[in-house]
Amino acid sequence: MEKPVVIEEYNENWAFEYQREAQRIKQILGVHCIAIEHIGSTSVPGLGAKPIIDFMVGVHDLGEVDTWINPLAALGYEHVYHKEFPNRRFFRKGQWRAGTHHLHIYTYGGEEWKNIILFRDYLQIHPDIRKQYEQLKQGLAEKYRNDRDAYTNAKHPFIMDVIQKAKTE
Repeated sequence: MEKPVVIEEYNENWAFEYQREAQRIKQILGVHCIAIEHIGSTSVPGLGAKPIIDFMVGVHDLGEVDTWINPLAALGYEHVYHKEFPNRRFFRKGQWRAGTHHLHIYTYGGEEWKNIILFRDYLQIHPDIRKQYEQLKQGLAEKYRNDRDAYTNAKHPFIMDVIQKAKTE
């Protein structure tokens, strides 16, 4: 059964959980891990979020990722194929629709990589925009409590607007 969308108050433990998982991932990927970043709402101090630790790894070649499926599975990460995201590889830790950690792998320095960093950093330094985003997320979580896809899709226009603002500042 799908876990309902619930936005929790910011929790300082999210940053520690990210650090712990990042170390485990770095041990597996070694030199192939060019960079690793805490992303998503749990990476923004003061922002309420679904309690899922999102992080991304930057690599030179997404073709290498297939060789990491089994080693990452040993840490509890399941590879989830998404044909609609050809420039990303995705792994989930935890049950389907109730994951605890989401690992996104992108080409380091690619457009997706840059946009995710821009969005996160903009929220971190603009408390007014962070508050708007939190209010939007809370409203959408109520409206789409049992539909994670609709919740995620409804956030997209706001996210794209913030990325555009960040690019022009």
